[in-house]
Amino acid sequence: MAAADLDMNKVSYEIFSILESKFLFGYDDPKRFLQATPGASPLSPAAAAPGLSAKVRILSVDAGGATDGLLAAASLVRLESSLRRLTGDCSARICDFFDVAAGSGLGGILVALLFTGGPGGRPPFSAADAFDFLVRNRRALQPARTKKGAGLAGMFRKKSHAGGRRDQVLRQAFGSATLRDAVKPVLIPCYDLATGATFVFSRAGAAEADGYDFPIREVCAATAGGAEIRSVDGRTVVAAVDGGAAAGNPAAAAITHVLNNRAEFPFVAGVEDLLVVSLGNGEPGAPASVAPGGGGARWGKPDAARIASEGAADMVDQAVAMSFGDHRSTNYVRVQANLCDSGKFQSSSDTGELLAMAEGLLAQKNVESVLFWGKRVSQRTNAERLESASAALVRVQDGGRTKEGSPRSSSSSLLCSTSGSPMAAASPR
Repeated sequence: MAAADLDMNKVSYEIFSILESKFLFGYDDPKRFLQATPGASPLSPAAAAPGLSAKVRILSVDAGGATDGLLAAASLVRLESSLRRLTGDCSARICDFFDVAAGSGLGGILVALLFTGGPGGRPPFSAADAFDFLVRNRRALQPARTKKGAGLAGMFRKKSHAGGRRDQVLRQAFGSATLRDAVKPVLIPCYDLATGATFVFSRAGAAEADGYDFPIREVCAATAGGAEIRSVDGRTVVAAVDGGAAAGNPAAAAITHVLNNRAEFPFVAGVEDLLVVSLGNGEPGAPASVAPGGGGARWGKPDAARIASEGAADMVDQAVAMSFGDHRSTNYVRVQANLCDSGKFQSSSDTGELLAMAEGLLAQKNVESVLFWGKRVSQRTNAERLESASAALVRVQDGGRTKEGSPRSSSSSLLCSTSGSPMAAASPR
């Protein structure tokens, strides 16, 4: 499926059509919508292989958000630590347990770090390495907005310049790797100023034609801020700006890609054949001007920009959660948190303080989308949701043979455990 075909209008149509048909018109069988698709398989993975919990596993990572990407990075560290403990494999990586990954903004950089093959074909970055990379380089990767850019224009970051600090950091991390070097299908969006539409960099497009293959370091520059980049053959030029503004929550893009890609995912017949882990990056609380006792609603330009960006990400979360119906509690895991003071993440450069703040957000009760009722606070914390997700990922990896919460080898799993918090593994080298 070519990258150009993944237009966000199509993404929105696919997700919302499932939502509309499933809930507004009473259709309760997701397969009903997909079996009529030419080339669609009549059987789900579970039906094709009785007794196996076969699902396509999707990882989605939001743009930087209120935590500059650190909440998602911390979630990945905890998830990888749990996967290692459950499997007893101390070398296990995030990429081993997902079939597709999508990320925008700093989330796109995290996806690139964890899914781009190194010299030996395996990603050199663990989740802890990626967290450390983000802590050390987030100022270079995503420069602070200027005061003049406080309005909607401020949603777009400064463009990358060859030889600049961002270019040096990304070149050191990825070298000459391109989208074709991704070990699993990846989707990383940006907004193309030349066409006035969302452009999604994808491994599927890169494999199809040189005109859709781009250097990973330039893809990261495009989604995290902005850059005019060319494909490896020089034929395709993208005047890219902020992927977070284009698709702050890329979960819908990943789901649509899988549902429409019969070549790579022939047995997927509906959303119940998916397992989606969507990682948010925090939402700041309401400004004092609209908080209780704050003297009424006085929204400024920065607030309007925040509402537009975060509202779009929340809309995707709502639509995706609802499209899963009865499966949303098991097949769709969303990690998101609310910050009382988002400025601390932007101002702090102390790794220990950032780790503590991230763990505090993971200890929050998870917020769930509820049909026609907005959101509610669940009974489980974000950390507990991640533990449950890791158990589900391992069960899929084992074909349903591993019970939830039970490691395959208790003795070897002890070797992978760390004293105290799993976040300790993310300390700077």
